[in-house]
Amino acid sequence: MLARVAVGQRQIGGGSDGVSARRGVLLVNLGSPDAPTPRAVRRYLREFLGDPRVLDMSALGRSLLLNLVILPFRPRRSAAAYEKVWTPEGSPLIVNGLALRDALRKSLGDDWVVELAMRYGVPAIDSAIARLADADVERITVVPLFPQYASASTGSALEAVYCAAAERWNVPPLDVLPSFYTEPGFIAALAAVARELPEEQLPDHVLISFHGLPERQIRKSDRSGAHCLASESCCDAIGPANRFCYRAQCTATARALAKALGLGSEHWTLSFQSRLGRTPWIQPYTDELLPRLRERGFRRLAVLCPSFVADCLETLEEIGIRAREQWLALGGEELVLVPCVNAHPAWVDALAGWIRDRDASAPAPPRDASR
Repeated sequence: MLARVAVGQRQIGGGSDGVSARRGVLLVNLGSPDAPTPRAVRRYLREFLGDPRVLDMSALGRSLLLNLVILPFRPRRSAAAYEKVWTPEGSPLIVNGLALRDALRKSLGDDWVVELAMRYGVPAIDSAIARLADADVERITVVPLFPQYASASTGSALEAVYCAAAERWNVPPLDVLPSFYTEPGFIAALAAVARELPEEQLPDHVLISFHGLPERQIRKSDRSGAHCLASESCCDAIGPANRFCYRAQCTATARALAKALGLGSEHWTLSFQSRLGRTPWIQPYTDELLPRLRERGFRRLAVLCPSFVADCLETLEEIGIRAREQWLALGGEELVLVPCVNAHPAWVDALAGWIRDRDASAPAPPRDASR
């Protein structure tokens, strides 16, 4: 008796044609040090900031900046920050990523193999691809966990995935999920998390804070060379010139989220955090915006960080601790960090549905016509 059930053109449950029915999912996020120690942070920063997509300058300039300016001083400061948010289970980014992996495995079911990988550090991309290949998956759906595209995040992660896959003799087909900055399920999940704030934490203003990027990287993404950052309205709409523009995609996310939450234009503000060095980064800067919001009379602030799908150092420490301390010192009453989507059921359901839809539209693998 045939031990398979046909679904469209795909064979489920295996069979005599030898075609695997299992599909793989590779979740990819940025990465984290192994421990909140200067040594571990130095090792992580060397790999992270040694990436030419992150520090996009000449090899010599990158080496001098990294070895003479950053690595001698930053690891100790960053380790102290990591120490404040480290959990008994480890790095918050890894812990939240593993929770998403496990929830997605449960949602997708036994016909799917789901692995988590980090662009820098562990779990490594090459090891995750090896596990998927060993599971004999039919294809791998790659999910860069970066809602908005940037060469320093999505681009770097995909480059690493392709390089790791190229090292294998047999490479399963790879299907990459695109940036999801206004994907309805993602926006709905962000809104669902925000609506769970208890009544005593409801704000009188919402700040939507994204990770920043150097202005030069925004301009490099401009296909026309004349659109991005050329006017105050350059991010109002996304077209051929700026379809890879991180700032434009962040603006689109913020507007979609504000609409989903029913916020009028006077009730929310967009900003960018996490800048590094002295070169101009995209504005307005979160830390410089807080005093202006306080001057406008706002007392209770809620901050959402929708460039991250998992809470990490940049959300928990930079916003949840440092920005909150700054806000209270300015005379504000409260600043509440709204959690990322993490492994929230609404996000798991949305992501699982998106993956299934992509798989359903993918071509079926070749079959042995002689059987």
